[in-house]
Amino acid sequence: MRLSTVILPVHRWSDGGRELWQRAEDLGFHTAYTYDHLSWRSFRDGPWFGAIPTLTAAAAATSRLRLGTLVTSPNFRHPVTLAKELISLDDISGGRITLGIGAGGSGFDATALLGGAEQAWTPRERADRFGEFVALLDRLLTEDAVTYEGRHYSAREVRNIPGCVQRPRLPFAVAATGPRGLRLAARYGQAWVTTGDPKIYETGTPAESVAAIGRQIDRLGEACAEAGRDAAELGKVLLTGFTPDPGRPLSSLDAFVDFAGEHARLGIDEIVLHWPIPDSVFAADLAVFEKIAAEGLAQLDG
Repeated sequence: MRLSTVILPVHRWSDGGRELWQRAEDLGFHTAYTYDHLSWRSFRDGPWFGAIPTLTAAAAATSRLRLGTLVTSPNFRHPVTLAKELISLDDISGGRITLGIGAGGSGFDATALLGGAEQAWTPRERADRFGEFVALLDRLLTEDAVTYEGRHYSAREVRNIPGCVQRPRLPFAVAATGPRGLRLAARYGQAWVTTGDPKIYETGTPAESVAAIGRQIDRLGEACAEAGRDAAELGKVLLTGFTPDPGRPLSSLDAFVDFAGEHARLGIDEIVLHWPIPDSVFAADLAVFEKIAAEGLAQLDG
């Protein structure tokens, strides 16, 4: 089991932002991720910085900590420009970048770039774009020169030399629960990401959530078998905070150990905790959070 964290990009770099990423490294987290959104839900009317510049600064401020997005989506990204930024970021970090990537949702990101007569993409359109996005991004990060003409994206004689530090490219952690997304994870992913089952977030029970994640892992296994791949090759990542007991993992060390143990038995091998933010949906006791970071995995192994 690996323990990671998400540091939301809400902190000015000169006012504690740098220190948070350095503290994540000192605490021994495997990876520190950040959201890649233009803004997000209840944080929309407050500070919110860009993911790629934030990760670039974090790469310069740390030396061992893996870094990544959780998650990037096609909602406001294009594969050509994103690939160039990722290759640069992978180089600056010395090969410490993971790209968490998903189809995107229907929030602010989905409408921020639309003209007056344009409509947000339907779930089917998001899935269509996501499939093309991931496939093209895979090529852009592994080939020196790419020409591609698709339904949604194009690339004309695009050069990405020297490529990623990590070979053949930086790893993809594909967020997916539906069949099309799971097939993409099975084909292109080095890891798979879940937040649980959104259908039972508000009305389900913790036990129902665990069972739902178990079924997701079963379907991931089926998608891997269809792709001729061993599902054990993929990391299985749970981003916490979106199950029916969102505050439970950070309520105490014992609660974390119980929560992590339940999901480890399903096959989850990386748990991601949100760094506490006071007066927000991610409020939690920082002392408990740091105790979990320092002792949680040892107790889980015990």
